[in-house]
Amino acid sequence: MNFVYLNDTSNIPSIMQRHTGSNLIMLLLSFIFSSVAFSQFKVIGYIQPRWNQVPDVSSISFQSLTHLNIAFVNPDSTGDLVLPPGFDTLVQKAHEYKLKVLASVGGGSYNPYTGALLNDSNRAAFVQRLVQFSIDHNLDGIDVDLEGEAIDKNYDHFITDLSSGLKHAHKLLTAAVATWNGESVPPSALRKFDFINVMSYDQTGPWRPNEPGPHSTFIKAEEDLHYWTATRGLSKKKINLGVPFYGWCFGTKNGQSMSYADIVANFPGSDTLDMVVPDSGGVIHYNGLTTIKKKTALALKNAGGVMIWQILQDAEGDKSLLMEIERIVKVSGKN
Repeated sequence: MNFVYLNDTSNIPSIMQRHTGSNLIMLLLSFIFSSVAFSQFKVIGYIQPRWNQVPDVSSISFQSLTHLNIAFVNPDSTGDLVLPPGFDTLVQKAHEYKLKVLASVGGGSYNPYTGALLNDSNRAAFVQRLVQFSIDHNLDGIDVDLEGEAIDKNYDHFITDLSSGLKHAHKLLTAAVATWNGESVPPSALRKFDFINVMSYDQTGPWRPNEPGPHSTFIKAEEDLHYWTATRGLSKKKINLGVPFYGWCFGTKNGQSMSYADIVANFPGSDTLDMVVPDSGGVIHYNGLTTIKKKTALALKNAGGVMIWQILQDAEGDKSLLMEIERIVKVSGKN
C-alpha cells in the first residue's frame, strides 16, 4: 500500500502554455494540493527481532505495510547505539517496498542508560547521535517509545531538540504513547510529533495476576481515540490505533504472553475468537480476526491508521491479522 497521487502531471507543460496570471497560479496550486493533500491510511508494523536471531525477511509481508518501526535501538553503558540483528537488511528490504522505516528508541522495559542521556549535560550529544544514526542508516525517522516514569522532566526538552534535529535532516519524529499516562506528555512535545501510535492494549496482564480478562477491547480502542482527539486536541490523521498480535495468559500459564500465530496453531478455530481456554486450565485473551476487522474499520473512521505490535507474531494465510487489515483498507479505498 504505497502512496497514491490523484493527478497525472505529465501534461503540465502544455497546460501551462494555455494559462497565464492568476489562473495559472490557481491551477498550479490545485495540482500541488491534489497530489499531497490525500495520503494513504497508515499501516505501521513494529518488528522486534530476537537478539540472537536475524529475522527471515521472506516471512514479512512488507507489501501490506506503509511503515516499519524496528525495535529497539538503545544505548549501551558508553552511549553507543546497539542495533537489533539484521537491522540494515530490514531497512534495505523495506525500502524496496517503498516503506518508511524508523528506528524505535526506548521500549516498555526501558533501557537503564537512556535516562542519564536526556539530562541537560548529555542531551545535545545524544540527540546528535540519533540524528546522525538516522542519516548513516538511511532511515526515514526516529520513533520514541518512552513510557511511564521515563516521561520525566527531561522529556519535553528531549523531544523539542530531537524534533529540530530530525526536521533539519528531513526525517520523521513519531511516538508510541499510552492513554493511561497520556497527561504526562506535555502539549508542547505532543505538537512536535508527525504522528503518534496509541498503544491500545495491555489493559491487564501479568502485573495484575488477580485481574484476568481482555487486555485490548474494542471499547477501550474507542475511548483511546476519543482521548487523543477530543481531550488532547490532535487531528485524527495524526493518530494511529495500536492493535496487539499477541495474547496474555492467565491461570496455569499466568504471566506468559503468546503470539497470535501460536494461539491459532494450538487452538483450532481460535482465529475468529478473542479468548481460548487451554485443556490445562487458565485462559488466554487476545484479538482475533473479528475484532481486528472492527478495530480497522474504527481506525478508518476515527484515526489515520493502525499500528501493530508486532508483525513477527502474526499467523500466515487466511488466518493472518495483517492480511485482514489490508483487506479492510482496500475495501475502503484508502490504500
